[in-house]
Amino acid sequence: MYYVSTRNKGVKRLASEAIAQGLAGDGGLFTPEVFPKLSQNALDTMRDMSYQQRAVYVMKPYLDDFTASELTAFAKRAYGENKFDTREVAPVREIDSNTYSLELWHGPTCAFKDMALQMLPHLLTASLEKTAERKTACILVATSGDTGKAAMEGFRDVKGTRILVFYPKDGVSAIQELQMLTQEGENVGVCAVEGNFDDAQSGVKRLFADEDLRAKLAEREYFFSSANSINWGRVLPQIVYYVSAYCDLMREEKIKKGDLVNVCVPTGNFGDILAAYYAKMMGVPLGRLICASNANNVLTDFIRTGLYDRNRTFYNTISPSMDILISSNLERMLFEYADRNDAEVRSYMEQLAASGRYEVSDAVKARFQRDFAAGFCDDEATKAQIRKLWNENHYLADPHSAVAFKVLEDYRAATEDETPTIVVSTASPYKFCSDVLTALGKQPGEGLAVIDQLSELTGIKPPRSLAILKDRRTRFGQVTTKDELAQRVLEFLK
Repeated sequence: MYYVSTRNKGVKRLASEAIAQGLAGDGGLFTPEVFPKLSQNALDTMRDMSYQQRAVYVMKPYLDDFTASELTAFAKRAYGENKFDTREVAPVREIDSNTYSLELWHGPTCAFKDMALQMLPHLLTASLEKTAERKTACILVATSGDTGKAAMEGFRDVKGTRILVFYPKDGVSAIQELQMLTQEGENVGVCAVEGNFDDAQSGVKRLFADEDLRAKLAEREYFFSSANSINWGRVLPQIVYYVSAYCDLMREEKIKKGDLVNVCVPTGNFGDILAAYYAKMMGVPLGRLICASNANNVLTDFIRTGLYDRNRTFYNTISPSMDILISSNLERMLFEYADRNDAEVRSYMEQLAASGRYEVSDAVKARFQRDFAAGFCDDEATKAQIRKLWNENHYLADPHSAVAFKVLEDYRAATEDETPTIVVSTASPYKFCSDVLTALGKQPGEGLAVIDQLSELTGIKPPRSLAILKDRRTRFGQVTTKDELAQRVLEFLK
């Protein structure tokens, strides 16, 4: 199995090389040269497996240069009981007779990023050994809220790595920020960026392309790698939970093997829903992939019109992990729908860099509209959905998950499509206590008191990792401009 760049498919790397490198040298994203297909009896085989076993079964065909025993050990460490607060790891909860919530927030940082970022450190460190890389990996991360904490927790004190996270100063929740600023570990660093997430993400991408900075790092025995979803080692573990959810619905006899199931995903960077598409390509019977956005609805407009235009107002919303106008992983989807025409993808990305917009061909647009639906909602509709889910279903949702539930409701009203649907729940409601309390008609208290306040109101116990934040000391506090990221990296690596 080789991996090719979306901007030059003549560039080919083994899995370990693609994971170690993170981003292709031409700025493209590594993607499998071919996608493995599940065998006819694969879903039956995985039906009664544990999540750890399913992870090995799904990931192994993509990782030729890793052994099954290696992956088994990685899965045991990544998804063990000491890491996740439920045996199922990614449980599927029934909301009503044809709506299910795939809860991806039972890991150490209470967000879906744990599903990949507990696995990635094992894949990356093994990849460095396989490629005989002697330098230390400097892992750069741009985060809109959840990736940063999950990446630092995953790479905390991992040998041969240093990790530096950049986040938008006023673009994450108070609890998300505190999670990052109190992160433990000798090899971690955090820095706020003046601006929004796109400023942080674009800045980090520029660092990867900065040859002068790369040379300075090489002199210090460092090289760049990434824990963002531009790294294939981030996307691959995300495919697993869609396969697992389908198997769980089979096991619980909610569906029969072969029944179509729709998926509704709240996403800003497109990686989470891209993984659903890849699961579908492998043979999981997924129907419509419903892309849910908040007021930053660039993806909704793109899927409906074929025009991607980030030249629009940027909104800071109560679902900050989706406050994104440049969706990096969309490039991998364009690569597939353009019949892997790297020149076409390169042209789109050049237009995006030059003017902030591009329009895809009619063929590409038709393929998006064949597989995807899209919708969005604003903060008021999000709060109303949180309240509705609690009052009618006694289900407590965070703002990102609520966006998806609202978009699904709108989709069903418009299409009358009542296909059973998995809604991807991406974060614990306790990461957004103030907004959830407000949605439930309560005045939130000050600071971390909101955690106990939400627990008392709902009777739901908060995750331990959030409850203990009040006992943690703040370790970081640096703020920088988007033009000074290279300087911050060099300071971090002194």
